[in-house]
Amino acid sequence: MIPTADMVLTQLRKGVVEYCVLACLRSAPAYGLELAERLGTDSTLLTSEGTLYPLLSRLRQQNWVTTTQVPSAVGPPRRYYEITDEGRAALETFTATWSRFTTDVRSTLES
Repeated sequence: MIPTADMVLTQLRKGVVEYCVLACLRSAPAYGLELAERLGTDSTLLTSEGTLYPLLSRLRQQNWVTTTQVPSAVGPPRRYYEITDEGRAALETFTATWSRFTTDVRSTLES
């Protein structure tokens, strides 16, 4: 069976999206919909908002993000996510590893 582009993207997303979320939170806290928009819902990184919230829950369980409820003028309170020191350390490790990984993959594919 020859994999489709969607199959390949699904496999690539599994190890990367959580770090992209952490990168989005690096400069300031954000709420779920804001994160979905920044990651580009229906793009290569995030296929739907529905996949984001379980991921945010996992990040919270890992102590990589914390949450705060903030009242909203236009509806229910919003849950803002903020990266923790542990999350920053995880992102730094990923960033260094990702650089080496992509260099090696590119080199291998081009040889």
